[in-house]
Amino acid sequence: MSVAAVARTFSDLTDGEALKSRDLVLMLLECSPAPFSRDHFTPGHITCTGLVLAPHGERVLLVHHRRLDRWLLPGGHVEREDAQIGDAARREVIEETGVALLPNPAPPLCGVDVHGIPAKGREPYHLHHDLLFHFRAESEEFRVSSESHAVTWCAPAEFDRYGLPGNVRRSYVRVRELSSSK
Repeated sequence: MSVAAVARTFSDLTDGEALKSRDLVLMLLECSPAPFSRDHFTPGHITCTGLVLAPHGERVLLVHHRRLDRWLLPGGHVEREDAQIGDAARREVIEETGVALLPNPAPPLCGVDVHGIPAKGREPYHLHHDLLFHFRAESEEFRVSSESHAVTWCAPAEFDRYGLPGNVRRSYVRVRELSSSK
């Protein structure tokens, strides 16, 4: 399935911010000569993130990002070896946390978020057109990578403490609703 087709699978009509982000992702895919290049800064590039639920489904995996100095979902840039777009999110989750994920050859898209990344060194301010994919962990074991200060499992009651943005909170609600309807 093409990345545009995957992006079009997102259709939560109650989440206007995510729908606008989806439209921006689709525009980037249509108009950019290099939408996956981490060196493409105007208007930015595609990234992928994993919303990983703990084995029992009630907590979310977070990393304290070293460069941005805040709690985020694990994720990052798309690489050439990523056969499918969801593979980029899976690879990033494993690289950043070491968490073992349950097999899922086509993880569902649970959110879309276009957000700014501050300038650093020779990288100017730019946008990450981020696709959020849902995964389930096999266990709660993790490790901290060099990209992070810390890794933790976060319950919804702790979302404020960790400063999770609205897009993550809304994606969590979507994933929980899907899980409970199965």
